[in-house]
Amino acid sequence: MVALYTATAVLLATVITVSCTTMGVEQPVSGQKVTSISGPINSSVTEAQLFSEIRVVKRFIPKGRYGRKLHRPMNPRYITVHSTQNYDGDAWDHARALERGKLRAPKRLGGNRIGYLTWHFTVQEDVVMQHLPTNEQGEHADFDGVGNNQSIGIEMCEHRGNSRSQTLQRTAKLCASLMHQYNLPLRSVVPHYHWPRKGMNPMHKNCPHFLMTNGRPGRKWNDFLKMVKSEYDRIYIPSQIASMRSRLIGIR
Repeated sequence: MVALYTATAVLLATVITVSCTTMGVEQPVSGQKVTSISGPINSSVTEAQLFSEIRVVKRFIPKGRYGRKLHRPMNPRYITVHSTQNYDGDAWDHARALERGKLRAPKRLGGNRIGYLTWHFTVQEDVVMQHLPTNEQGEHADFDGVGNNQSIGIEMCEHRGNSRSQTLQRTAKLCASLMHQYNLPLRSVVPHYHWPRKGMNPMHKNCPHFLMTNGRPGRKWNDFLKMVKSEYDRIYIPSQIASMRSRLIGIR
């Protein structure tokens, strides 16, 4: 039984090592355009192929400084989607601001816990910037609530000239990849609106505002979730690996 477990784990590792926490990717020169999303939406892909379509560039906040001064581990259970509402800054600008500790917030009891705003990914039409490992907490949703403690934060860019449709498609791909990596259901993908912000008025933020209907989730949000599901359904797992994964879960 131990031998089966070990062999299965090794085989699974070869399939799931491509992830947002570990994979090294090409880092274009700041401001450089990255190739647009490729591949038909309905074509089957491996997890690694889907991840390569997303085009993630790692630009982590320096460890031990600013928003990562404290190590705050996290086991993700949700994916929280935001919009920047910054009409001048692109993903590269947000990466620079986070790296340099420029996004300050008042630190207070019951509010921001670290004095900085932080999140995991910023998405624009042609690239995804990663600012935090996905196993570390951000400060983007609901102060000391589940949204910060157990969710991966994704910000969608809104700067002038950025394609909203391509940004949404790339965000859907990223959500699908993270769902697969962490074995999360579609209902785990939520808008910022989902998390109550105690002491704030309004308690539920109209965010991402262009996916809300009259300030709350409705048809547009449901359409986005359909995009995420479509991308998730593209991921192909060979039957042998799927069977081994089921056995491994049973062994655990």
